[in-house]
Amino acid sequence: MVIRSPYPERGIPDVPLPAYLFEHIDRQAHRPALIDGASGAITTHRQLYERVRATAGGLAARGIGPGDVVGIYSPNVPDYATAFLGVALAGATNTTVNGLYGTEELAFQLRDAGARMLITYPALLERARKAAQAAGITDVVTFGDANDATPFDALLDGRDPPKLPIDPSTHTVSLPYSSGTTGLPKGVRLTHRNLVANVHQLEPILELGPDDVMMGVLPFFHIYGQTVVLAAAIRAGASIVTMARFDLERYLELIQEHRATRAMVAPPIVVAFAKHPAVERYDLSSLRHVMSGAAPLDGDVASRAAARIGCRIVQGYGMTEASPVITCVSAFGEDRAGSVGPLVESTEGRIVDPATGRDVAPGEPGELWARGPQVMPGYLGNDEATAATLVDGTWLRTGDIALADADGWITIVDRLKELIKVKGYQVAPAELEAVLLTHPSVADACVIPIPDDEAGERPKAFVVLRPEATTDAIARWVSERVAPHKRLAEVEAIDEIPKSASGKILRRVLVERERSARGR
Repeated sequence: MVIRSPYPERGIPDVPLPAYLFEHIDRQAHRPALIDGASGAITTHRQLYERVRATAGGLAARGIGPGDVVGIYSPNVPDYATAFLGVALAGATNTTVNGLYGTEELAFQLRDAGARMLITYPALLERARKAAQAAGITDVVTFGDANDATPFDALLDGRDPPKLPIDPSTHTVSLPYSSGTTGLPKGVRLTHRNLVANVHQLEPILELGPDDVMMGVLPFFHIYGQTVVLAAAIRAGASIVTMARFDLERYLELIQEHRATRAMVAPPIVVAFAKHPAVERYDLSSLRHVMSGAAPLDGDVASRAAARIGCRIVQGYGMTEASPVITCVSAFGEDRAGSVGPLVESTEGRIVDPATGRDVAPGEPGELWARGPQVMPGYLGNDEATAATLVDGTWLRTGDIALADADGWITIVDRLKELIKVKGYQVAPAELEAVLLTHPSVADACVIPIPDDEAGERPKAFVVLRPEATTDAIARWVSERVAPHKRLAEVEAIDEIPKSASGKILRRVLVERERSARGR
């Protein structure tokens, strides 16, 4: 049975992303668009608009245009928005990179995406240069000042942006990387229409306006921060308070200082709202709406947090492959305990038996499939993964097990896919296993999730070791080669990794063994 959205269809605007976000620039020109949490410096919507235009002109002058990819490797700073939208207006594609990535991870994404330029941040410049060199990139630009690097402001040379014919339905504007339902990271091709559609779909749900102040702590490299914070706030004429590095006390201080009204977060911040003693020391009464996404949120924790800060906390659900939002609870409307809400506008869903591909009986659990204008056209250069993820080219397999009630409200109950979610960040077991297997003392490896009170989950590795190695040494070795959220919480040596007759790792066997050992 096809589940439909309760929201009336208004039609998706057929325009490029910058034109859509700045459609109402005249009415919101002098309002703050970006507030630097570190310095308090304000960029108005008019200033942002002019800087985006100048950036597009500067990029075009350096030969960046349609078919080119620009990497952005930076924490959340105000000019992240300028760079991202400037690249879009120049007709090029952004590939946004996790600022925690090490040199090898960064170089992999830049190579795979075919990036021609890298925009980074002074504190990351050394790592960025090494990765750029490995990926064959000679043009490295940095926000702010840094020795021997082109400053970002050098792009703003006063030239008008190029006038380009951009087809919103085919032109890739953003190329974030996701592991999908399994496997190694893949470039997710998101078109102008995909992102415009998702911002448009969120308008009646979020009800953002020019008086709203949104906390910009969700990383802009992540599609959640990119769409639900950066793009949605600019479209609405709202303000974003940026944080380059998350610190709970500073975060709470900024909410109080700027009278923030909206907080889009991942579950660890909701846990802090519920439990951390620092929360009592700050006035959070300006908050009107907190939305949690990127990972499952415990209903009891959400209720405790909401009662403690005196603010409604709701959930949304999505995937990078859907730009990202598929379902969402309204900011100020009905809520249902534990639910991630109904489907957003112009979106259809199915609850499917993953073994047969047939719809399950009403009320029964199954894999959630979704289709709508926000769903990607496919992965970059990976037709096999695209075919496995997009059924009949349209239905997105989410890899999550869900229930739908009689009104089409969705509740996520389990995960079919193998991804581990650490503070909302994706960790692909296959990626860590590949790293482990390059160690000369590791004969075989399997990575599974284990529960963690702070992060939700953390990766644990089971390894078959040669006699001279120790698990502590293996854990340290991996930590030197991966981003902090991918570091192994535990390493356990075993005699053999369980596998099927065809050689496929039986990850579930080790998951069940771990649950039994922990009494869960």
